[in-house]
This record gives sequence, structure tokens and C-alpha cells, in this order.
Amino acid sequence: MAAAFSWIRPEPHGIHIVPADAWIDPARPVPRALVTHGHADHARGGHGQTIATPETLAIMDLRYNTREGTQPVAYGETIRLAGGVEATFIPAGHVLGSAQILLEHAGERVVITGDYKRRHDPTCVAFEVTPCDVFITEATFGLPLFRHPPITGELAKIHQRLAAEPDRCVLVGAYALGKAQRVIAELRDMGYHDPIWLHGAMERMCRLYQGWGVDLGDLRLVADAKKDELRGQVVVCPPGALGDRWSRRLPDPVTAMASGWMRVRQRARQRGVELPLVISDHADWDELTATVQEVNPAETWITHGREEALLRWHQLNQRKARALALVGYEDEDD
Repeated sequence: MAAAFSWIRPEPHGIHIVPADAWIDPARPVPRALVTHGHADHARGGHGQTIATPETLAIMDLRYNTREGTQPVAYGETIRLAGGVEATFIPAGHVLGSAQILLEHAGERVVITGDYKRRHDPTCVAFEVTPCDVFITEATFGLPLFRHPPITGELAKIHQRLAAEPDRCVLVGAYALGKAQRVIAELRDMGYHDPIWLHGAMERMCRLYQGWGVDLGDLRLVADAKKDELRGQVVVCPPGALGDRWSRRLPDPVTAMASGWMRVRQRARQRGVELPLVISDHADWDELTATVQEVNPAETWITHGREEALLRWHQLNQRKARALALVGYEDEDD
């Protein structure tokens, strides 16, 4: 009799679906890749065939020019791979197009989450709890220290600073895929209707989101503005541009950073952030543990993050778990 789950094998460069000779989020080019979402530590060009949601394929086309050999799979759609393996793409709530992948073979169900969050996000479809035998979860914020506050309270800090210092602008560093669009959309939902100004590197991804029906309101380029136009305004840029020469053209900017890592004060100080905004597109500690309890798998496999603490939580709660040793997964500027 074959060992349980022997058909799916964690290897250093990705998760190998052995009967189908396919890989989940491989760190190097492979003949057949199933991709959970468009962030660079999960999505790469050069695969023979790339299977992902239509939104993720659009993001990969924008970033890596991957037009050939793609197969779009809608949420809830099941496809049959070689070797009798079935794959279903399920919303992960991380960024536009992000998916969990449910694999079914030989009566066993495995869910690979990629990255996910449980909070409401107007820019992407919400996470769906999917029962399974093996649940492969990220652990980016897998420490009890990380409990993300409500986003409305964090974004209210921007309003408060603009009201207190109207001659300055607030310059928000935000990851170019997912975080920037979420910050903009949430500000709109809170009633902020002024133009939001973009660093040039943010424009194409924001336009892509708009093309998929995400309402980001009036977006304008800083390059097209006079300096005085930016007083009392919100400007969004990549995190790397916060201390760049580019920012010197702005009117005495209040430097802000939208990231789950802003919970750690030393990180904010190291980056010279005046206004840390604890905003994450990953599940926090409570959401990670609650999700495991809701999914209730026979086993949990833990990857790319603070694996030790989450592994210990499983042990204390008499749950079977193991840590995976995958390479190529990096901390995003989350």
C-alpha cells in the first residue's frame, strides 16, 4: 500500500505533484507550474506551461511577459492534470487573483494556500475555508507578537496628519502589487475623494487593477504635478523610493510605510519611517491559528515564515504538523 500523501512532495524549489509532474509556485522554470498569485517569490517566468487564475496570468504578463503556454482557471473551476490529479482554484484573499489550490488524488485532499489573509479587502475576493486532509499554510507573521489592528484606524492616521499639517504631503510606501491598491481602495471607502498621486513605478499595476473592475478613483502621476499641488495630498510610492532622491521633489513629506512589519518599531526606525501603518496582506497570528482550526486538517505543513512558533502551537494543541524547507520565499515589503 502506498504511503499517505506520497504523491505530493515538498522539495527545496517548490511543491512537486508527482503523478502529474507539475509544481506549485516553483522557484525555477519547470515544464508545468501551478501558480497561486503574482508576487515575485511565488510567480516566475520561463515555465513551459503556467496554470493560474486569469487575474494572476494578467499580472504575470505585465511583470514577466508570460503570454505563451498559459492556462487560465477560474475560481471554483476544477481541472484534471496527468496521473489522475484534480486541481481546483479557490480564493485566498491575499491580492487580486490570489488562489489556494485544492489537489485531489487517490481519495486524499491537499490545500496549498500560497499567501492569504482573512480581513476584508475591497480589491480581491475573500478567503474561503476549504476542508482537507493536508493544509499547507504560510507563516509570514507566525508569532503571537503579530496581531494586526483594524485598517481603518491605521488609515485614519493619514487623515489626522494631513489635517494637522496641511502644508505637507503624506508619502506612503506600499508594495506595488496588492498593498498599494488596497490602501487606495480603503481610503476611498473611508470617504477620501481627492486625487491620489503615484510614483511612476506604481501606475501600470494600478491601471491593471482598474481594468479588472477595482475602483481606485482619481489617480495622477507625481511627475505631472507642480510641487504646491501636492500639499495636503496623499502620495503612494514603492517602499524603496521613500528615501530616494525622487522624494525630494515633494513638499516636506510625512514618510509613512504600510506593512505588517511596522508592528516592530525597530524596523520603522531603520527605514526612517515617521508614520508607521500596521497594514498587512497576510494572516496574523490569531488568523493563522483560527484558520487551522476551521479547516481542521489531519496534518498541517508550514512554510515560508516563522515556522517554529506555529509548529509549537500545533504540538500544544495535539495537532499533527511539520515544517517545510522550501527556498526562494522572501519577506515581501508587507
